[in-house]
Amino acid sequence: MKKTFGMIGLGCDKNRVDGERILGEIERHGCTITDDIRKAQVLVVNTCAFLNAARKEAIEAVLEGNSCRSGGVLEKIVVTGCLPEKYVAELFPALTEADVFLGVADHTALFPALERAYAGERVNAVHTGREGARRVISTPPHLKYLKIADGCFNHCTYCLIPKIRGKYRSYPMDALVAEAKSLGDTQELVVVAQDTTRYGEDRGENQFVELLQKLSECDNICHIRLLYCYPEVVTDALIREIAENPKIVKYLDIPLQHSEDRILRLMGRRGSRAEYLALLTKLRQSVQGIAVRTTFIAGFPTETEEEHAALLSFLEEARFENCGFFAYSREPDTPAYKLKGQIAARVKQKRVRALYRAQQAISAARLQGYVGQTLRVLCDGVDLTKSCFVGRAYFQAYEIDGCVYFTAERAETGAVYDVAIERADAYDLYGSVLNHKEKNI
Repeated sequence: MKKTFGMIGLGCDKNRVDGERILGEIERHGCTITDDIRKAQVLVVNTCAFLNAARKEAIEAVLEGNSCRSGGVLEKIVVTGCLPEKYVAELFPALTEADVFLGVADHTALFPALERAYAGERVNAVHTGREGARRVISTPPHLKYLKIADGCFNHCTYCLIPKIRGKYRSYPMDALVAEAKSLGDTQELVVVAQDTTRYGEDRGENQFVELLQKLSECDNICHIRLLYCYPEVVTDALIREIAENPKIVKYLDIPLQHSEDRILRLMGRRGSRAEYLALLTKLRQSVQGIAVRTTFIAGFPTETEEEHAALLSFLEEARFENCGFFAYSREPDTPAYKLKGQIAARVKQKRVRALYRAQQAISAARLQGYVGQTLRVLCDGVDLTKSCFVGRAYFQAYEIDGCVYFTAERAETGAVYDVAIERADAYDLYGSVLNHKEKNI
């Protein structure tokens, strides 16, 4: 079956790695991969199901893909990822536009299922395969993700992840190190999982620091960025490793979700406002220049105006480098779904806007402080809309934080430049290159 495959990838960077393993299966079978879905004979839609909006987006992507069948070359549609993993019983009879359904780790079932589909069946192959070993990298070649675990056992009351991906499962350390080495020269390795900081706990002991040390020994890896570090597991040993290991980017993504103790308890979170502030103080005292990113949920059931105001004051006190804010989404099959005191959508959106305005002022002031300074910037490519190059300083993660836009006679993707910062806005920096490229950031 030498078909041409296209993929629509939705959801988080963990899902991206799953999609890269599907692409690896396609490549292993000698098939062609195109980034133009109009040329695809088989379209794979790799879905997210974390929120209702994500589920809607996934179904719309399938329907849009199906429209390519009329007068086009498209023959089959494969739906994979979190949506069929959780909802295949409802999806299979209803979403007749799709020919094959796979779960989050059914990569090796793709081609057997397609053989059946080409023989005339609609195929539910969820939980019939296993994860593929090969990956086709979908990011710029200087940046790769390494997913170190799947599933979660935090059981936050608003979250579907344990119901979709199961209990926390750490991947074997030797396999992760081998995978990192197989990725080739990498300026930035981004370590991800639903909760990276609990790596190894399902096997008896926390081995996150040991894993980081082994990854740091890989000669092909220049730097390592850490995402999704839960606050209660940011230990003194991890803080020391970040401070002392030159390969680890001085940046942490720590999803806090709220600041107020009562709401945190309702969310099933283990921390408190005082503990979060103490952790931020410890990080900033221990790791020079560390940048902290976080996320918050606005409008959780029973959240009062006073608690919303307290979260706004928490932002002013904490002074995060980067923040994301989300309106609470009421998800069936989660404990929070049954809570009384659900908040109107317009109120939730109003609170999200207020949080963004507060953080925008904090971010603008922080970024303005870089004007007149020189920053080392990793070039991610060209921004055609701005007619300049685009890259990131250490305090900016790929695709989720702001960028540095800069001018230069020439610049190479994956190279590092000293950029003189000339101006700033609320999210991004702008400047010009001072030097020739360097190998390492």
